[in-house]
Amino acid sequence: MLNQQTIEKLYALRLRGMADAFTQQQEDPQTTPLSFEERFALLVDRQWSWRQNRALERRIREARLQGPACMEDIDFRAARGLDKQVVRSLIHDSDWVRRHQHIFLVGPTGIGKTFLARAFGQKACRDGFSAYFATAAQLFRELELARADGSYAKKLRTLGQVDALIVDDWAMAPLTDTERRAFLEICDERYLAKATLLTSQLPVAKWHAQIGDPTVADSILDRLVHAAHRLELQGESMRKKKGGRGGKDGE
Repeated sequence: MLNQQTIEKLYALRLRGMADAFTQQQEDPQTTPLSFEERFALLVDRQWSWRQNRALERRIREARLQGPACMEDIDFRAARGLDKQVVRSLIHDSDWVRRHQHIFLVGPTGIGKTFLARAFGQKACRDGFSAYFATAAQLFRELELARADGSYAKKLRTLGQVDALIVDDWAMAPLTDTERRAFLEICDERYLAKATLLTSQLPVAKWHAQIGDPTVADSILDRLVHAAHRLELQGESMRKKKGGRGGKDGE
């Protein structure tokens, strides 16, 4: 009875990991010879792991990565110019996020840019950082809706605070005046304080023209280009090579 009351109190205190471990200890005869300190340490370890896992699940959910992707599934054998050592240096403790740097993933359609972007985001979440993934079209739609319902300033703050902002299909079409000014505001919020990853089919040299207004384009690129790692991919579509099946790099 006393043990059951203890378990109920642990659940009431939201110490679920500890409660589950305590229940298992009662059922596992191998824990009987352990000292109080050893058993208590096991309970604390379980609670710590439970909270860490819950926090990771929340970060990945809030990142909206829109599909399974992880660094372990990246195909470095494909002939597309992806340098394994460069990627490893960037993902070590998500160093690019920690140092507030940027990554440009540039290359033709089907080469695996979106998968790589999601994998970078997932690794950032695993390393304790927040991330947010959206296509450029989705991002601008969200900003337009926020402007309409009066939550635009709040949306900008949210985008400014996320550790790794990932924008897929950047500069696919010329930006409208509203879009380029909104993106400049995002860049201002994040300048020298947060990391950004952009994927694009267009080379960086053409982004200025796609942004449109020369002054705004200069301001946006000045805040991004100088602290950016460029991963320029090339080659045939990996989707065609692998038959278009989902869930893996380049598919």
